[in-house]
Amino acid sequence: MHDIRAIRENPAAFDAALSRRGLAPVSSEILVLDESRRTKIQAAETAQAAANTAAKAIGAAKAAGNEEEFQKLRAEVATKKAEIAKLNDDAKAEDAKLHDLLMGIPNLPYDEVPDGKDEDDNVEIRKVGSPRNFSFTPLEHYEIPAATSGLDFETAAKLSGSRFVVMRGAMARLHRALAQFMLDLHTTEHGLTEMITPVLVREEMMYGTGQLPKFGEDSYQTTNGWWLIPTSEVTLTNVVNGEMLEADQLPIRMTSHTQCFRSEAGSAGRDTSGMLRQHQFEKVEMVSITKPEDSAAEHERMTSCAEAVLERLGLPYRTVVLCTGDLGAGMRKTHDIEVWLPGQDRYREISSVSVAGDYQARRMNARYRDGDGKPQFVHTLNGSGLAVGRALIAVLENGQEEDGSVTLPSALHPYLGGRTKVTPEGELV
Repeated sequence: MHDIRAIRENPAAFDAALSRRGLAPVSSEILVLDESRRTKIQAAETAQAAANTAAKAIGAAKAAGNEEEFQKLRAEVATKKAEIAKLNDDAKAEDAKLHDLLMGIPNLPYDEVPDGKDEDDNVEIRKVGSPRNFSFTPLEHYEIPAATSGLDFETAAKLSGSRFVVMRGAMARLHRALAQFMLDLHTTEHGLTEMITPVLVREEMMYGTGQLPKFGEDSYQTTNGWWLIPTSEVTLTNVVNGEMLEADQLPIRMTSHTQCFRSEAGSAGRDTSGMLRQHQFEKVEMVSITKPEDSAAEHERMTSCAEAVLERLGLPYRTVVLCTGDLGAGMRKTHDIEVWLPGQDRYREISSVSVAGDYQARRMNARYRDGDGKPQFVHTLNGSGLAVGRALIAVLENGQEEDGSVTLPSALHPYLGGRTKVTPEGELV
């Protein structure tokens, strides 16, 4: 949500920032509605003052026995009350309309975010690690013999339909090991506090982080009004919903491993094979709540935390900054981390690390007291650390051998009872 005062002070800059997203100017519509609302509020206050004056005069007229003046003043007060009620109702309606309008406008990209139309215009920041040279043609994850018996898409389709998977045996344990490894790294070395949060949330929590009102079709809602979280960004960020924090409580750094649910409404026909794009998946999420002046450095820090997971796993990756055309609606700047998948012969996203500024905080009314004791909105940041299923894909594809086995990263060996590979038959050894 946007600060109406900032729009009043510099509407041209607001429209210019939105135009970088390819959106038409909206400041004039906002300011007309805002001015009308404020005019009605001021008129109601003026009318209330007049009514108060008349009400005081009623007593004097009554005491003086001036029945004519008494009745006149009573009628005047009644008229003013009706006028005030009408002005307040109109102002309230316009305030709700203004609120809905501001809630539906995307966040403003930072100046340093590159301009562009889509993912082809994203800018690479760095590339780490070199893709392995295979002596054979590498397979996609769902074709590797070591994985085929443990990734059961047919049973999942029988149970739930397309874009689901049943994992068994070595694949289930490897998936669990990856999540445990990520959590341990973030909590013991990166200073994040582990959280266990619900996967069902109230509707206002989805509004708080910006999934609603515009992106409801991308998520699932239960018949009694709860929403299934598309990511634990929703729950972790809303921990501070409605809170007034003290400056010394910041930064707050959290991580959580949860199931996530997405309808993938806008991805029909994309990545239908394997487990790259699923309706239900697991992710280790990172969320930070900071002071405004600290959020840029925190963004870099969180990016390095996500990159560290890939480095420990020995997986080649590249980090890009998203252009304005590919930037999420609620974010001011995003780093995407893309892991190398030899089966696809390309880099694919495995983490997005984003800074929202005070956009989510305004929606949640999440504030802190600065050094002068003045309430300020916090800044919120979130990032995948990492998507567990996609990490499994990357481990399988990068570790595959010509005989159909998979050699596993040394970082995972302690989580697998010392086992170092998956045989072509799907056994951990």
